[in-house]
Amino acid sequence: MIVTDHFFNGNCAVDDLLPWKERVGAYVSGYRKALASAEGRDFDVLFGVEYNFRGDEYLLYGVDESWLLENEDILTLSRREVYDRVRLADAVMIQAHPYRERSYLKDIKLTPGICDGIEVYNAANPDYQNALAYRYAQELGVPMTAGSDIHFFHEEDMGGMLLPERITDAKDYVRILREGNAVPVRISAGGTITEVSGIESLTVPSRPPTLSVLSVPAESEV
Repeated sequence: MIVTDHFFNGNCAVDDLLPWKERVGAYVSGYRKALASAEGRDFDVLFGVEYNFRGDEYLLYGVDESWLLENEDILTLSRREVYDRVRLADAVMIQAHPYRERSYLKDIKLTPGICDGIEVYNAANPDYQNALAYRYAQELGVPMTAGSDIHFFHEEDMGGMLLPERITDAKDYVRILREGNAVPVRISAGGTITEVSGIESLTVPSRPPTLSVLSVPAESEV
């Protein structure tokens, strides 16, 4: 499991008045608790980040707590600058649920210039929004990912990735994504695992988006 809690510029409960080191410590506490719970079990817990700009969110894989501590100015950076920092760390930046529509969102922001991949299956999204993301990833020719986006205990279908080998480090996940050997899947409540590419409702959009779709320059503001 890769824990990608919302960062400070998302839906985050960490007090923004704390000194940076304490803020980061509070942020990674959820990951640390999950890691401790897995101790002694045949289960690996890895670290990631979900980073938000202006409604467009990104999953950062391959960064760690030390990277967050070293980048205290990250909240002031543009999309391009954050992406450059991520790439400098040999990590990846995946646009999460790009076609999500919610009452708190006024548009859909696509940023092809700063993403290493697209989350094409998000278990918290309707099928047509996932299908739009799948089609977008196909157009870009970038790696595809899937995730559960767990916010509540009553979630049913989950998202996950089939990998050719067991990984114990997020850098391994980055490598496999770049190699094109990671397969996004849907995991049903009953435990059935199905490749997203084989599910028509998740790959062929049944309707267009209702929000305006914007192509956002990578250098735009935070």
